[in-house]
Amino acid sequence: MKISPLDDRVLIKPAEAQEKTANGLYLPDSAREKPMQGKVVAVGPGKLDDNGKRTTPSVKKGDTVIYGKYAGTDVQIDGQDHKILKESELLGVVEK
Repeated sequence: MKISPLDDRVLIKPAEAQEKTANGLYLPDSAREKPMQGKVVAVGPGKLDDNGKRTTPSVKKGDTVIYGKYAGTDVQIDGQDHKILKESELLGVVEK
């Protein structure tokens, strides 16, 4: 299935939750924290400004981004978890 986000929305594949602690203890699914980082899978065309022109999105496909813990909407695409967020809900882009 192919999803194309609308306007200033971004489709993100969240990073995997940590399976074990720094000390090597394995965590059950219920104790794992939701990841707040992921890879951009698709980006909408941009938000319409007051003049009816599209603004250029500040992220692109393939970027690794950080977002708020409860931001966006969780969706499943082909059995995999994804998030759809507005671009304004993104907190930053991870530089490599």
